Amino acid sequence: MKAKPQRQLHPLPRGLVELYGLLAVLFVLVPEWMADGALRGRRGTALPLTTSAWQRVPELRLAAMNLRELRQVARELRLWGYAGLNREELSSALLRRIQARRGKAL
Repeated sequence: MKAKPQRQLHPLPRGLVELYGLLAVLFVLVPEWMADGALRGRRGTALPLTTSAWQRVPELRLAAMNLRELRQVARELRLWGYAGLNREELSSALLRRIQARRGKAL
């Protein structure tokens, strides 16, 4: 068996490599910096989560919580067996409990 002659790779010219690097900065990093600056332009705060819809709709509030916070709400609402539930099951159970309480209040 004859060994294939190794193919010679031609390196890119240094100027072309620097051009690609400049284009990467212009097309990736600059828009990211601009977006970050626009978000920080709001007096350094994160996007507001306390809109009226977020306060009215319990699904939005529950979706914004982590599992620990969900379990704390379940404890406050005296939901039995919440410790063994995953996030989806816990959110569903909490929604049912919240809607049941709203029905009693109305």
